[in-house]
Amino acid sequence: MQNAFIVGTLIAIVSGFVGVFVVARQMSFLAHTLSEIGFAGASFGLFMNWSPLWGMLLFTILAATTIGELGMQEEHADSLISAVSAIAIGLGIAFLALSQKNASAATSILFGSIFSISHDNIQQVILLAVLVLVLVLVLFRPLRHFAFDYNTARFSIKYIVLVEVAFLVIMATTVAVSSQIVGSLLIFILMTLPASAAMRVGRTVWQMVAWSISFAVFGVWVALVLSYWTNVPVSFYIAILEAAIYFVALAWSNQRNH
Repeated sequence: MQNAFIVGTLIAIVSGFVGVFVVARQMSFLAHTLSEIGFAGASFGLFMNWSPLWGMLLFTILAATTIGELGMQEEHADSLISAVSAIAIGLGIAFLALSQKNASAATSILFGSIFSISHDNIQQVILLAVLVLVLVLVLFRPLRHFAFDYNTARFSIKYIVLVEVAFLVIMATTVAVSSQIVGSLLIFILMTLPASAAMRVGRTVWQMVAWSISFAVFGVWVALVLSYWTNVPVSFYIAILEAAIYFVALAWSNQRNH
């Protein structure tokens, strides 16, 4: 439980922070696709006898920097994303079959396995989470401009391509790290729902970030306790709690506007 709270809190902070930029840039669709690509990457990691985290990191970064750039420029980005998702799911199933791992390995990739996370995995998650947070803080101003006002950012930010690539790498790394708690199937929940709720409550970008992190951390903490008591997967409670927070924020926002 101590390890789960350490890892869960870090992942919630990273997901909540990065999620604000993902939602503002309207790239939730890519987060969902990266989760499916992450499944293929984790399966590849098992096939190669690596840590699933490193396989997921490799696949998501490669996919984000190529598909993400194409998706930003391509009119029919949704068709491109659908095709890549189909290939990723197929590859994931193939690598799992070839690796001859048992069903529990597939379940942990898809739905997370935070209570059985190893000490080595904790160190990897802490290292990657801190790296992502440092990058986001260093690039905060251009990322804010890029995410909230992309049309003008394309002309006013000198190195816009580098900012785009950095954002996609940050996003991919967040997906890979966050899958340790909710699994590849549900990663978009932690990246999109707390941020979407925060945008209904916060008025400035920093307020949105603060609310998003708070919602994500609250959901993870409560989910861990409920999962420990009931022996039901953490990802189930995170999905229910974050959806409830979003609907409450949506109702409150609508009430405030009226």
